[in-house]
Amino acid sequence: MSKIDNNNAPWHRLRRASTPGKATVLAIGKAFPRQLIPQEYLVEGYIRDTNCQDVSIKEKLERLCKTTTVKTRYTVMCKEILDQYPELATEGSSTIRQRLEIANPAVVEMAFEASLACIEEWGRPATDITHIIYVSSSEIRLPGGDLYLASELGLRNDVSRVMLYFLGCYGGATGLRVAKDIAENNPGSRILLTTSETTILGFRPPNKARPYDLVGAALFGDGAAAVIIGTDPITGKESPFMELSYAVQQFLPGTQSVIDGCLTQEGINFKLGRDLPQKIEDNIEEFCRKLMSKASLTDFNEMFWAVHPGGPAILNRLESTLKLNKGKLECSRKALKDFGNVSSNTIFYVMEYMREELKRGGGEEWGLALAFGPGITFEGILLRSL
Repeated sequence: MSKIDNNNAPWHRLRRASTPGKATVLAIGKAFPRQLIPQEYLVEGYIRDTNCQDVSIKEKLERLCKTTTVKTRYTVMCKEILDQYPELATEGSSTIRQRLEIANPAVVEMAFEASLACIEEWGRPATDITHIIYVSSSEIRLPGGDLYLASELGLRNDVSRVMLYFLGCYGGATGLRVAKDIAENNPGSRILLTTSETTILGFRPPNKARPYDLVGAALFGDGAAAVIIGTDPITGKESPFMELSYAVQQFLPGTQSVIDGCLTQEGINFKLGRDLPQKIEDNIEEFCRKLMSKASLTDFNEMFWAVHPGGPAILNRLESTLKLNKGKLECSRKALKDFGNVSSNTIFYVMEYMREELKRGGGEEWGLALAFGPGITFEGILLRSL
């Protein structure tokens, strides 16, 4: 156990000292669109909005909505948008232009709100941000949302910008890995990492030829998240809560078609292989041990777990394979229940819940952040709680 920084601090605010030169998470924020959808109302609304008359599709969606464990989600899509763009609910319509007219400004607006919340928690002026990393699989344009966001936040015009587009569910973890590299190679830098996603590009009427559309309708939500990353936190001005100790990305050869996404005139079409949970189960233990070895860790249950909740099946497989104690994935399950799968954002919702959990219980010092996505790609970060 590392030493505790307890200068004039009450017992409940004791902090572990950060490792010099290691990237830390200094603040976190999130934002959502205005429309909140309880899961029990989703089926009727979706069937009505898409003018679906097929009873079997409705029954299947009802079953899926129960198995996802999602309770509430936020969405950009609303009655006003469908009134303005009724073609979005028409099968076969060429609507990519309309979708981008909605999605491009929506993701920046959410990213802006999440970033403001994050900067407010950080407590330093936005002009102290030296780098910005912008992650999204929901917008397409030149210049990208990173420039619009930097302008709206009032960042310096020499802020260094990085865009990470179309990574899917592991995008947030990739952003953390890139932010870690930037922070540790640029002493004194402060990186704003923001992720923002909407399901507008994938919204369409149900079709039996596209069964995964129903999974998406039952599982995915919209939102944004932001974190500030930097090394050597300034005492009295910054409050780091997580250290990014070591990061690894790995893809599984020959699995490119297991998660397949294609941009068409009708938006994004996704196909998800049924063997995805099994592929993750077959490879996850070796991947985790590679990360854990950097801190000589061997016991899965002596760590905390911040896992992207792609769906309940993946969480269940991981829990079973690694023989995790009940409750180890509670923060992931809570994020899935409260927000659905919000693609790249979700890992940050899990981390925010984990921060509160570690505060309440004293908590483990070491943990893992994990995310999975197209490739099949694994992203993993060895975390240290401060």
